[in-house]
Amino acid sequence: MPNFYAIVTQEGDSAHGIHFPDLPGCFSAADTLDEVPAKAREALSLWFEDEAMIAPSSLADVHEKIRNDVVYAKLMSSGAFLMSIPVVSMTGRTVKANLTMDAGLLQAIDETARERGVTRSAFIADLARREIAA
Repeated sequence: MPNFYAIVTQEGDSAHGIHFPDLPGCFSAADTLDEVPAKAREALSLWFEDEAMIAPSSLADVHEKIRNDVVYAKLMSSGAFLMSIPVVSMTGRTVKANLTMDAGLLQAIDETARERGVTRSAFIADLARREIAA
């Protein structure tokens, strides 16, 4: 699973800006810092719906891009920081998987999924996506 580096910015009380040096034009914003990873993953997913997957730059290469780009360098000197964001490729193809777990845990999963109006599979897949990306 590739990880791309995002530059995360904020000016005053504005939203947090999210920019990807490897992917010109791929950006997003998040109201809170806690929302940045999810918004960044969403931006990457949308970007790669229309673009072929590329290899992300190493951290050293991203630092070099920042040093050589006046805008990025200014952002970093103003308090921006880098965050590694994984790309979770969604193929649109589902596969069946056999999982083994404690019966009580499975019951709790089923009850929670039912309360939220989703299937067991959708509930587990959503949890897995969030944990992988954390």
